[in-house]
Amino acid sequence: MDYVLKLLPHMLEGWKTTLSLFFLTLILCLPLGTIMGIARISKFKPLQWFMEFYVWIFRGTPLLLQLLFVYFGLMTVGIRLERFTAALLAFVLNYAAYLAEIIRSGIQSIDRGQYEAADVLGLTRFQTMTNIILPQVFKRVVPPIGNEVINLVKDSALIYVLAISELLRVAKTAVMRDETFVPFIMAAVFYLFMTAVVQQFFKWVEHKFDYYR
Repeated sequence: MDYVLKLLPHMLEGWKTTLSLFFLTLILCLPLGTIMGIARISKFKPLQWFMEFYVWIFRGTPLLLQLLFVYFGLMTVGIRLERFTAALLAFVLNYAAYLAEIIRSGIQSIDRGQYEAADVLGLTRFQTMTNIILPQVFKRVVPPIGNEVINLVKDSALIYVLAISELLRVAKTAVMRDETFVPFIMAAVFYLFMTAVVQQFFKWVEHKFDYYR
């Protein structure tokens, strides 16, 4: 117990970094992914093709490789980012691609008759999308977005590859220094706590969106 209490401040410091990456990624990728999802079904073909290519690249390559490319690859062309900034950029670009596909599928699941009804009412395409389509889309895509957010909790551990002192790196350093498995157990408790909170939050959101229960 004394060892756990001694290690806890260091684990909390690493957890702070993990939480910062988690929340900043969510704040940035949710609106970006929504915009990209709408662009995926744009009638402007060059934009649609570009977004298809973008989604293919970021969904088709490992996030770990993307982290290394953003930090070390950009460095080779003279763009040097702070480690945390590079990690955040890679995470936002990656998760925006996944969310774009979720939003796209959600939009395409809406009956075409609603577009026609909005057109009869004289609504613009922008008004139709923001006032009629997207509210229904968000209700339908809550479960898959929840899954992606849980994945984000676990994927945050990947930033250790950039030598950032996040939760897992702090635990690994303690394990190697003290030759005990306890830090990994502590890290697991932190991750399980985060995923439990996320699961409960999205259950609450689903319940709020279930108007007809």
